[in-house]
Amino acid sequence: MALNKEKTSAIIKKFGKNEKDSGSEVQIALLTARIQDLTAHIKSNGQDAAAHRSLLILVGKRRSLLDYLAKTDVDRYAKLLRDLELRK
Repeated sequence: MALNKEKTSAIIKKFGKNEKDSGSEVQIALLTARIQDLTAHIKSNGQDAAAHRSLLILVGKRRSLLDYLAKTDVDRYAKLLRDLELRK
């Protein structure tokens, strides 16, 4: 379920300005990757209530960050939605 270092660093390189960047776009991209992993886990383990609760928490955090980004910079928000293939 957890992201490994290689996948995390690849996401940071793609969405960050540099390797040390941990801005809102990077955080949203990392949360999206974790959400996708948890969704796959829940599909095969439907009775895992703790994983389902964790998924809802992650989705809420991502939603909050997306709302912040939409208020501060609409262009970066739209680009991130396209890059992550999220729908509004």
